Amino acid sequence: MTEDWGDLREDTPLTLSEEDLKILRGWGERISLDEVSEVYLPLSRLLNLYVGATQELYRATGEFLRKRHDKVPYIIGVAGSVAVGKSTTARILRELLARWPNHPKVDLVTTDGFLYPNAVLEKRELMGRKGFPESFDIKRLVRFLNSVKSGCARASAPVYSHFFYDIVPDEEVVVQQPDILIVEGLNVLQGPRIIDGGAPELIVSDFFDFSVYIDADESVIRDWYIQRFLDLRKTSFQNPDAYFHRYAGLSDEEAVEVADGIWTSINLANLHQNILPTRQRADLILRKGKDHSISDIYLRKL
Repeated sequence: MTEDWGDLREDTPLTLSEEDLKILRGWGERISLDEVSEVYLPLSRLLNLYVGATQELYRATGEFLRKRHDKVPYIIGVAGSVAVGKSTTARILRELLARWPNHPKVDLVTTDGFLYPNAVLEKRELMGRKGFPESFDIKRLVRFLNSVKSGCARASAPVYSHFFYDIVPDEEVVVQQPDILIVEGLNVLQGPRIIDGGAPELIVSDFFDFSVYIDADESVIRDWYIQRFLDLRKTSFQNPDAYFHRYAGLSDEEAVEVADGIWTSINLANLHQNILPTRQRADLILRKGKDHSISDIYLRKL
């Protein structure tokens, strides 16, 4: 399947180097340049065609309305479970898309920055549901995307630190009229909620022009999550300032037990209740095997 997909890159050159890929790989990811060439390069070509066609539609609408055609950013959503490799996919897409000459300005924002600060989550008794839809400031995220899509000169997003496991005070990511914006996060494909019989509220995916879901078997993602936890216990957890420093001294057996408990009670529950049900809403599903490589690709044609 990926070989047939790889043929669709046609003569698109691969401009990423092994050194570039080292920087883009997420923790524990084993993606190779061959896979970039066979999977992500054809995807970047497809998206390049989509961006061009979408901009032409906006131009036609502007002509019809006799209004000046302003650049409208093309927004791509990347969804999937914790530890499945969303961040790596988003970073690689950003690098590849930015190398196309007709849309060189490509920005990337993660929805982690729109989590409520820990103080708010603690007050609302939501620390045990961090990553669930209710732990995000969805209204602020929607306002941010609306600003970007409307062509505002400047839109800012909060910054999240995985080291401190919290929002970083007084820091922000500024987006200034990109050609393409990639939005990566757990729940970006959530459907609308209807509250008290009212009209459905505006949702994150309403702003997407294209969406990607990164998929893998639950047991495989669990193994990746536990391995990442074990690796971090030996590295960043060792820093006394790290939020998870209390786990640094655990034995391997204890660490596996703790990681499995966190995975089952929070991440697996979130996957079942909120993330996995949105998979079929994606325009493209990239399914990964146990070795992290893409084994199947499903593209929505309509």
